Parts: sequence; structure tokens; C-alpha cells
Amino acid sequence: MSDPCIICVAITGSLPRKANNPAVPITISEQVESTLAAFEAGATIVHAHVRNDDETPSSDPDKFAALKEGLEKHCPGMIIQFSTGGRSGAGKARGGMLPLKPDMASLSVGSNNFPTRVYENPPDLVNWLASEMQIHGVKPEIEAFDLSHILKCAEMQRKGQIDGVPYVQFVMGVKNAMPADKTVFDFYVKTVKRLFGEHAPWCAAGIGPAQIVLNEWSVAAGGHARTGLEDNVRLSREKLASSNAALVKRVTEICEQNGRAVATPAQARAILGL
Repeated sequence: MSDPCIICVAITGSLPRKANNPAVPITISEQVESTLAAFEAGATIVHAHVRNDDETPSSDPDKFAALKEGLEKHCPGMIIQFSTGGRSGAGKARGGMLPLKPDMASLSVGSNNFPTRVYENPPDLVNWLASEMQIHGVKPEIEAFDLSHILKCAEMQRKGQIDGVPYVQFVMGVKNAMPADKTVFDFYVKTVKRLFGEHAPWCAAGIGPAQIVLNEWSVAAGGHARTGLEDNVRLSREKLASSNAALVKRVTEICEQNGRAVATPAQARAILGL
């Protein structure tokens, strides 16, 4: 029997605005409310960014603290994962919230192209973020936009910069980066198993129209799945997603079609070693 599928919901991100989809949660209260509905629909990880009142991205630790407090109160047991992504801040400001000790945080270990810019993750910053995560007991989720990022993760694990079995997430469908390519996806899975063990957990995220494609590939291949309004504001080309919960529900249906249970918070924590 396949392991239960962990569903991660990326609720807000740094880019989508209310103008793109009114359901995108911006304020702390909106984020907590949206996450609660997604949690009740089956999500067990929340991937969180914070925003300013004008909807621009922020790396303010006080905003992250308020969000963490609300999530812990209303979504007990849910795994809280903060983003250290480069759109929300520069340099060490990207890890300013790590002393809050969330369960997890994203860690991009290499640079790549984005639609209109270079997503810069210089080695010294990557090393510092990894060190801060170890100091504060935060498990990194390795965001792999390229094959080299999986291999870099293995190098960091060998050097003791990443504890235990890494949790790698493949990101596909970003314009100018890796498209949703099934042959590449299959090789990513094979590489993770070769480097970290046959039963090492992994996840996949598809951007825009690739979201449902990666959800289907990942669930069918025994991996875990990410969804949410950060990555895709639509259910289809013609229809906006009504909520983060609606996107989570779609993944639960894919799990059912593939004979996989949706992981509970306790199961997700056990799978990830939290």
C-alpha cells in the first residue's frame, strides 16, 4: 500500500493579487481563514508568505509571528512552513523569521531564471539559511528548480548542513526555468531515491497550468503534492479557483483515484521526521 499523500497548500505567495483572484488571502486574518478551510479539506502543510497592506511582499518577522500564532490556534497540528524565497526580501532578511521556529521553511539551494529576473541564491546566503534552520530546529524543504539543486542538496547533507533525510520538492512550470516534462520528472524521482534512499519523501509543485499535471504525476508516483493560489489562481482556463480549499479538494480527488489516503497531520509529521 502506498504511503498517505501529504498535501501542501501554498496560500498566498508573493505575486498573486486580489486583481488576479479575489480569493487570494492577503491580511493575516484572511490567511488564517483560508488556511483553516484548506486544512479541513485535507492539507497538512501550509506554505506561507506574508504581505503588506498594499499587497506587496514582506519579510517582516512580526507579520510571520502573528500568522504563526493564528495558525497554531485555529489549525492545531498543521505543519507550518515559512518561505525564505527571494521575492519577499533580500539577503539575510529572507531568514529573519527563522528564530520563530516554524516546523519547516523553504530552502532554495541554487539560482535559476524566473519569468523576468534571475532568482538569485548565492552560496553564502544558502549556507547561512541552512545554518539558521539547524540552529532553530527548522526542517528545510529543498526547492529544486533544476537537477543541480537536488545534487547540491546531497552535497549539503554529506557536509552536515542538512540533518536527516532531506525533503525535496521539484518545481516545474516556471517560465524560463524547468518546464513540466515527464521524462525529467521521472529522472528527478529516480535521483532522489538513488541519493537519499528508496523511501525518501519528496514532493512536486507545478506552476500555473502545470499545477494539476504535477499533482497527477506526483500522486501516481508515490510522492506528495503541493497546490494553492500562490502557484495557480485557476481551476481551469475559464474558471478562477474559489479558494485554496477548492484546489486542495482537487488533489484529494486525485488521491482517491489513485487509491492513496490523504495524510493526517500526525502521519505527515511521521513521514517527514518532525
